[in-house]
Amino acid sequence: MPLTLSVPNEYGYVLLTATATTFIAHYHVYLVSRLRKLAKVPYPETYASASAAASSAAAYRFNCAQRAHANFLENEPQVLVALLIAGLKWPVAGSAVGASWCVARVMYAWGYSRAGPDGKGVPNGKGRVIGAWGSLPLLALGFMSGISAWGILGF
Repeated sequence: MPLTLSVPNEYGYVLLTATATTFIAHYHVYLVSRLRKLAKVPYPETYASASAAASSAAAYRFNCAQRAHANFLENEPQVLVALLIAGLKWPVAGSAVGASWCVARVMYAWGYSRAGPDGKGVPNGKGRVIGAWGSLPLLALGFMSGISAWGILGF
């Protein structure tokens, strides 16, 4: 038997939140590109060498920004899938939880990339802690999407 899905009128909020992740990805690209230039890390190198990062605050910050970008890309697909599914049942709540994840990811990237090995700022990449709470919205979206899918199955 075919399944017909009707999206709630407020589903546009979910789509706007999903769209926001593309702008966050561009923020990461900007951050990494700017710090790559400052650190003088040539393409196609993904990271500055360990010795360069140990002796150069710019190289260290570039590595942190690159890692924050990679972490964002590792998490974005599961957030999008969970957001789109959760939004079928709870479009406003799902969008709000997704938006909080977006805020956390910007905070994570900003915090992670503002330190250097010279002790200025927040050393050892610990600045990422200000956005680490982003795991909570991810977990919430996972539960919300599971419940939403369960309901679609008629349970």
